[in-house]
Amino acid sequence: QAEDGIRDVERSRGLGDVYKRQVMNNDQNKLPCSYFTDNKPLLLESGTSIDELTVAYESYGKLNKDKSNAIIICHALSGDQFVASKNPLTDKDGWWTRMVGSGKPIDTDKYFVICANVLGGCLGSTGPTSINPKTGEEYGLNFPVITISDMVNAQLRLVQYLEIEKLLSVIGGSMGGMQVLEWAASYPDKIHSAIPIATSSRHTAQNIAFHELGRQAIMADPDWHGGNYIKAGSNPTKGLSIARMTAHVTYLSEASLTKKFGRRLQDKEEISFGFDADFQIESYLRHQGLTFVDRFDANSYLYITRAMDYFDLEKTHKKSLTEIYSKTNIKFLITSFTGDWLYPPSENLMIVRALSAGGADVSFVNINSDKGHDAFLLEEPEFDDAMRGFINSVSLEANI
Repeated sequence: QAEDGIRDVERSRGLGDVYKRQVMNNDQNKLPCSYFTDNKPLLLESGTSIDELTVAYESYGKLNKDKSNAIIICHALSGDQFVASKNPLTDKDGWWTRMVGSGKPIDTDKYFVICANVLGGCLGSTGPTSINPKTGEEYGLNFPVITISDMVNAQLRLVQYLEIEKLLSVIGGSMGGMQVLEWAASYPDKIHSAIPIATSSRHTAQNIAFHELGRQAIMADPDWHGGNYIKAGSNPTKGLSIARMTAHVTYLSEASLTKKFGRRLQDKEEISFGFDADFQIESYLRHQGLTFVDRFDANSYLYITRAMDYFDLEKTHKKSLTEIYSKTNIKFLITSFTGDWLYPPSENLMIVRALSAGGADVSFVNINSDKGHDAFLLEEPEFDDAMRGFINSVSLEANI
């Protein structure tokens, strides 16, 4: 039964000698998590379709008898399904263990929590590294271009498979917040509450510009081979590393960088008059880039960043934000952080004002933080309190 979150699920252990970046849909190479496979074609926003869909996911807690306590957590660009469990590729704790778990704001003693690797991802869900059933080879750039809406539709298939009629909440930050907004826009009757965090209803020119820098770095790497690097036995690690370094700067604030690094030198007393990593911030960024390539696929990075750039709720739904949510019964909690310049409070406030104008039940919290965009992943007691209070309130209304 779905009560323990492991219905008709395939599990296997170990990746053997397979490249960590190459998590393909072969039984022997599957990561130790749950899998849902659907042979019904998934129609995409572009008009094309994916013939066979696989969604890799993790679940925590137990589904109650009336299946009313389910929460979906949507991950960001560099995230994955291992929200509160050890990542088998990095052997590190889940990316939101401070928020999800026993007795935590998203309490797994009380709620059934699901987190799925997004469509286009590289940790088990159907994406560019998956096997194309028509050719028997990896999709590579033959994988169709996807959107945030397509990601949500894949998640909906998983929810239907688990026989959950209505989710207590959909929660996510950054790109995860975009998925939350899309859930609320496309399937308002499927969710009781929505918590988009540090996000936007559409990407700005600046957002697109930073993503384009990353994509060009990947495609300029000779080891990219036009997207066919797996077949060529190579990996565009230099390009992907630079893409990660560039993006990572946008997740931080000037204040946090100054506080953490300033102009301090790395393991030396004087500058070297060369191009090695003299400064701590240089060493830190290089480390971020090098560790990222061990757990992420370059083509997935292209596809997911493109999906984020295409995200525009008003264009997709051909309505204003106020019109999109004008008749919704969903309760919203919108959260922003003062030090976030990637998705600043002004962009989150735009969503709040549109919801309010449409008569939606919306709460807004702007957390005073100098930690930048990544603040939602870090220790912020005020944010934790807001999450706990809102989720508890929603669960009381739902008689959970």
